[in-house]
Amino acid sequence: MPWKGEKDPYKIWISEIILQQTRVEQGLGYYHRFIKSFPDVITLAKADEQKVFKHWEGLGYYSRCRNLIASAKFISSQLGGDFPKTYASILSLKGVGTYTASAIASFAYNLPYAVIDGNVFRVLSRFFGIEIPIDTTDGKKSYANLANELLDKTNPGTYNQAIMDFGATVCKPALPLCDTCPLYNKCLAFKSKKINTLPVKQKAIKRRNRFLTYVIAEYNKSFYVRRRENSDIWRGLYEFILFENHLASNEKEFVRSKQFDELFGTNKLEIAQISKQYLQKLTHQTIHGSFVHIRLSKALQKNSGYHLVSREQLDLLPFPKFINSYLRD
Repeated sequence: MPWKGEKDPYKIWISEIILQQTRVEQGLGYYHRFIKSFPDVITLAKADEQKVFKHWEGLGYYSRCRNLIASAKFISSQLGGDFPKTYASILSLKGVGTYTASAIASFAYNLPYAVIDGNVFRVLSRFFGIEIPIDTTDGKKSYANLANELLDKTNPGTYNQAIMDFGATVCKPALPLCDTCPLYNKCLAFKSKKINTLPVKQKAIKRRNRFLTYVIAEYNKSFYVRRRENSDIWRGLYEFILFENHLASNEKEFVRSKQFDELFGTNKLEIAQISKQYLQKLTHQTIHGSFVHIRLSKALQKNSGYHLVSREQLDLLPFPKFINSYLRD
């Protein structure tokens, strides 16, 4: 992977932010494209935000992208384009937590800060037989103290990378390679046959269901869209006309509803297509929805909140994965 052994703090920062909540095999292509288009922090700071979001499209957790843009502008305007060089100053960047700050500090500057990701939690929990839940305050504090005690202060970057790689390739979540593991004879989880129960998590994620119906309103070979500006998911991305809390299995009835009529009024319309059901599971919510493609006889009111873009312009706009699934189909 291109970020292994990397000393440029900017590239390490980009790779670590991309890999938050993203599998390596998925993030690799995004990393290459991102670095090619925005090779340094000043280029990123000056870039058009829509272009940056387009490069992030499909990765999800778009607050990461917003934080990248904000931090790049801060570094460019307030720090003269020089990436922060201390743990505290790195940690102060928007969207950077203790894990990412430790990774940048140790990999780029060889500073003695232990990196604790899911792989490290798993290795430490199994090897030492720790049953404190990793998602509790006490657990996080306990693991942090242990990780810093074990850290090789002379070569922290190499040590951090080694234990992370060990967790990713040997002490894996499922089907760990215990038979060939060089540490198996000292591993307490292996000895007590608790490999499959460690590490412990206390909190179960509860997802809420949301029902979205998107109306693809076409007028004069163009389509109505808007940029999401609220604090909900997908802020900064574009979407078609949205009606939420409608069961998407009943679109034919829906297009005759009061809410639909309030937006389109006396506009004569043709229903071109009603899509199948789409589903996307996010960390805290499950999105259910479908798409109704209509053709309008006249333009919407200027105060509708939506504006027209051509089919060609659609390809340049960043949409959430949920909408892109429909567009690809």
